[in-house]
Amino acid sequence: MNPDLDRLQPYPFEKLRALLADVTPNPALAPVSLSIGEPKHPSPTLVLEALAANLDKAALYPTTLGLPELRRSIAHWLTRRFELNAGSLDIDRNIVPVNGTREALFSFTQAVVSRNPDGLVVSPNPFYQIYEGAAFLAGVEPHYLACDDSNGFVPDFAAVPESIWRRCQLLFICTPGNPTGSVIALEKLQQLIELADRYDFVIASDECYSEIHDPSGPAPVGLLQACAAMGRNDFSRCVVFHSLSKRSNLPGLRSGFVAGDASLLKPYLTYRTYHGCAMPVQTQLASVAAWQDETHVRENQAQYQAKFDAVLNILGEVMDVGRPDAGFYLWPRTPIDDETFTRRLLAEQNVAVVPGRYLSRDVDGYNPGAGRVRMALVAPLADCIEAAHRIRRLVESL
Repeated sequence: MNPDLDRLQPYPFEKLRALLADVTPNPALAPVSLSIGEPKHPSPTLVLEALAANLDKAALYPTTLGLPELRRSIAHWLTRRFELNAGSLDIDRNIVPVNGTREALFSFTQAVVSRNPDGLVVSPNPFYQIYEGAAFLAGVEPHYLACDDSNGFVPDFAAVPESIWRRCQLLFICTPGNPTGSVIALEKLQQLIELADRYDFVIASDECYSEIHDPSGPAPVGLLQACAAMGRNDFSRCVVFHSLSKRSNLPGLRSGFVAGDASLLKPYLTYRTYHGCAMPVQTQLASVAAWQDETHVRENQAQYQAKFDAVLNILGEVMDVGRPDAGFYLWPRTPIDDETFTRRLLAEQNVAVVPGRYLSRDVDGYNPGAGRVRMALVAPLADCIEAAHRIRRLVESL
């Protein structure tokens, strides 16, 4: 077996199950789960209808590059949403459909990284654990950049030593962040692009939460948008990852895409051809319907903002918690140890959350997630309100 498999840490939810194994949830209260970021809003009818109408396409072998109409709909969406220059995206060279971004984040790392014990994959901390596992299995080391309230939950890239940038092969950014919800500003994205040029590394921007934001305010900016603003229409050294899971409440469809630098995507497409992970044709056609429609996205945004309004009104007076820039998570500080808080919340109030330390790593004795929990406001509004009242009761009892 690959010895690097032994380096993989248990996934956060494995740790959570172990933490709660001997906890009996309060049987007098109905369970409310805020632990897993699985959207619970209804999937768009037009997407489900397109999927059902094309089930006969299951008899066809899909191509790895996917249907031109899917790549065209993605290009139109990206160009409109991120203010790209018309025609800057070649649907044959700049876009690769993928089976959800989780597998793409992992496989892209395997394709782009050169196996080298001195090489680094740099990522935020806390982070999506795929970044770390992908680094280990690509034969390089992960390097973590703390995100906490001292830096607005965005890594202090200017403080990173030159020695780290020289070893960096791939920089993962997550904007909006998971679990913090912080958005990296356009100017900072452009500074990262300049660093990538100077030290010759690739930037992989995980933007899967970009469409969960307050519709009355500015939409989160993206890495390709930063490229376009600099006149970099070749998107050199830059790729972005997007998904329908959060945007369109379709986590089970497993549909997303990678877009950006054609010189990176060409060998990545070769990798995927051997990897054998083409998206089914019926899924592609359903995805076209999703990328072409914004009505369901606006409805989705409004539902999440209603949850934030209600929950923060309840918890804001008793917890150190603020509204995120985007995404559907709250990242409050806990009045007691985050693991103890999680256990007591389930035992006394039957509400499930994730300890922040499970989403982060200790570096030099500091874990930026410790003392916080992640709350995913994915349950129906009434359940989120009920959960907030129960959380408040626990906090007030401490």
